[in-house]
Amino acid sequence: MMGTVKVERIGEVSLITIDNPPANAMDAPMLGKLLNEFETIALEAVTRAVILTGTGPSFCAGADLKAKSGEALSAFGRLLSAVESSPVPVIAAINGWCIGGGFELALCCDIRIAAREAKFACAGVNMGLMASAYRLPRLIGISRAKAMLLTGSTFDASTMEHFGVTTQTEPLDELLVAAKSLAMRIASRAPLSVEATKRVASRALDLDPAAMRELESLELGPLRASQDHREAVLAFREKREPRFTRS
Repeated sequence: MMGTVKVERIGEVSLITIDNPPANAMDAPMLGKLLNEFETIALEAVTRAVILTGTGPSFCAGADLKAKSGEALSAFGRLLSAVESSPVPVIAAINGWCIGGGFELALCCDIRIAAREAKFACAGVNMGLMASAYRLPRLIGISRAKAMLLTGSTFDASTMEHFGVTTQTEPLDELLVAAKSLAMRIASRAPLSVEATKRVASRALDLDPAAMRELESLELGPLRASQDHREAVLAFREKREPRFTRS
């Protein structure tokens, strides 16, 4: 059976499932489909949150290293950039093994939640390669990151939540329920505000306070003038839920 990427729309949420068990490694066609999906989401301005997960015992093992050419690895690099730069938030629902390039893919997501059964490994040093050496230290600090990066050891879901890689751990049969609840909450917030907040937060570690204040000022101007801001204020006064229109 050939691997595939499944896409399901749940209102304004896109559920994307990597389906190539047992490891959920992705060949070039699968990567192309996934990359196309994220490019479409960026252009359509309809999807307001994305859930990325896997089938079977794995979340993802990254690009298929058995491929004879570098096509899959090149496509995987483009996918990482597309996920990280997605204008809408991406939630990784990590159902099982999350290793190597799959771990890097999870790091590119905005929020990560995991099943209790999930296992994590920075497998670069196990394969004579390197991965996650930039993103992981920025997320959890140098010391903890090096304990993962330099050993290639396997870590469980509880440790990953303790380290700060994930934000919550759920029973496997409740993982997608939790991910959907989180995604729908995000999707119900003011879209322009969510997108602006993601852009600013993603650059927070790179800017000094003066540059950050300038960036926040640039983003806040259009938000203050938006219809969604006026609707939020009116809804607050009228003690009702706001109806955002991304305008």
